[in-house]
Amino acid sequence: MSDKQRTIKSPVSISGVGLHTGAPVTLTFNPAEENHWYKFQRIDLEGKPIIDADADLAVDTSRGTTLEKNGAKVHTTEHVLAALMGLGIDNCLIQVTGPEMPIMDGSSLKFIEILETAGIVEQNAEREYFELTENLTFEDPIKKVEMLAVPQDEFRVTVMVDYGSEVLGTQHASMYNLREFKSEIAPCRTFVFLRELEMLLQHNLIKGGDLDNAIVLVDSELPKDKLDHLRKVFNKPDVEVKGRGVLNNTKLHFYNEPARHKLLDIVGDLALVGRPMKVHILAARPGHAGNVEFAKKLKALAKKQKQEKDYPKIDLNKPPLLNIMDIMKILPHRQPMLLVDKIMELSEEHVIGVKNVTLNEEFFKGHFPDNPVMPGVMLIEAMAQCGGVLVLKTVPDPENYLTYFMKIDGVKFKKMVIPGDTVVFSLVLVTPIRRGICHMRGVAYVNNKPVMEAEMMAQIVKVKGHEVKTAEPQLT
Repeated sequence: MSDKQRTIKSPVSISGVGLHTGAPVTLTFNPAEENHWYKFQRIDLEGKPIIDADADLAVDTSRGTTLEKNGAKVHTTEHVLAALMGLGIDNCLIQVTGPEMPIMDGSSLKFIEILETAGIVEQNAEREYFELTENLTFEDPIKKVEMLAVPQDEFRVTVMVDYGSEVLGTQHASMYNLREFKSEIAPCRTFVFLRELEMLLQHNLIKGGDLDNAIVLVDSELPKDKLDHLRKVFNKPDVEVKGRGVLNNTKLHFYNEPARHKLLDIVGDLALVGRPMKVHILAARPGHAGNVEFAKKLKALAKKQKQEKDYPKIDLNKPPLLNIMDIMKILPHRQPMLLVDKIMELSEEHVIGVKNVTLNEEFFKGHFPDNPVMPGVMLIEAMAQCGGVLVLKTVPDPENYLTYFMKIDGVKFKKMVIPGDTVVFSLVLVTPIRRGICHMRGVAYVNNKPVMEAEMMAQIVKVKGHEVKTAEPQLT
C-alpha cells in the first residue's frame, strides 16, 4: 500500500435507518484535504457542527461508539470508520442528516461498496504512521478484557471471543493486513444474544432492528409464546429456531463470523487514534468500552511520540551559531525588548533560537510579581524575533531593515513559562520568502515539551534614517 495519504475522488451517499434510534438517515462521504483524517458533520443541526473521530470525544460505548463535541452527537460510528480504515482512506468528511449512522446489514460491506464507487485518489502528503518500539497493554478485570499492542510492520489484528456460551463457544479471528479487510472482515454482521435482544425490545432501544441487520444467537430453547412475539415484532411469520443456534437459521458468512465482527469493531474504534498504524493488536473478549480506552492510550502515546519527534535535537551546551552580539547585528531590538539570547541552527527554511528566562526580566516587575509568569505576548514576540533572524539573513545588509507583523494565527499556550526556564523556539517556513514576506510556523519548547505554538506572517522593509521605504501600510 502506498505511503501517500488518500481520499475519495467524489462525494457519494448512502441511506438507511439507525439501529437504535430507528431514524432514517443519509450519510454522504466527501473528499477531504490532506491531514484531515475523519470528521463527522451533522448537517441537520444549526451551524452544521463537526465532530472529530477522536477517542477523547467518545461519550458512550454501551451499544456502539458515540462521539460528542459541543453538544452535537453521532452514534454507532464504528462500522463507518472501519470501512474507511479498511480501504486505506486517510481523509474524509462524513456528513449525516441524523444522529446515528445507518445500520445497513449490520456490517461494513455496504459502506465499502459505496466508497469504491467514489474512487480513491492519492494525495501529495506522506502518511504519518503510529509505530511502537515496545508493547502496550490494557486490561479491564471486571469485563475480563485484555488488549495488547506490539510492534509490527503493518496493521494486524488478532481476536479471541468467549462469552461462556455453548452456542458461540470460543472463537478466534485474524486479519494479517488491511488488504484482507474487504473480503474477510467487512461482510461480518453484528450479533446479539436473544436474552439481550428481549431486553432491548422491552426498552425500545433497537427501533431500527431487523433480522436482516443482525445475527441473533439463541443459547436456550425458545418457548412458543416468545417465538410468536418475535414474529409479530419483526413482522416475519417464518421466524424460527431449531433448538439452540441462530434465530431464523440465518446462514453465517463465516463459521467464526461473530469473532470477525468483533475484529471489525476494533478496526473502527481504533480509527479514533487519529492516524494510520503499524501495530499488531491482540484482543481477548473485546468490546467498545475497552476498544475506546485502548484507543485513548494509543493516541496519548502517539501524541507523545510526535512531540518527541518534533522537538529540535540540539545540544544547548554547544557554542551557538549566533550569540547575543551577532543577533544585535541583525535585529534592531535592544534590551529590554531583545528576547533572543542565541541562535543554534539557521538555514534557508528553518531557525532554532533560545531564550533563557530569568527573574531579572523587566516584564516580571509588573506581570504577576508574586507569581511570575512570562506573558504570552512576550513569547510571541520572542518567537517572532527568531523568525526575524531567519528572514533578515536573506538580505546582505540586515541592519538597514525592520521586520513588521502582518498576521498571527493559531496561537496556543500549553504551559506556563517561569523564571529559570530555557525556551527553545523552532520555526519553519510554510511558504518560500517572496518580496520580503515570510510565512512561518513555530513551536516553543521547555524541557522537551511544547509550551506555545503559532503561525505568523511578517514583512521586512528597508529603512533610510527613520523613514520606512514601503508603499504598503504595515502592522507593528
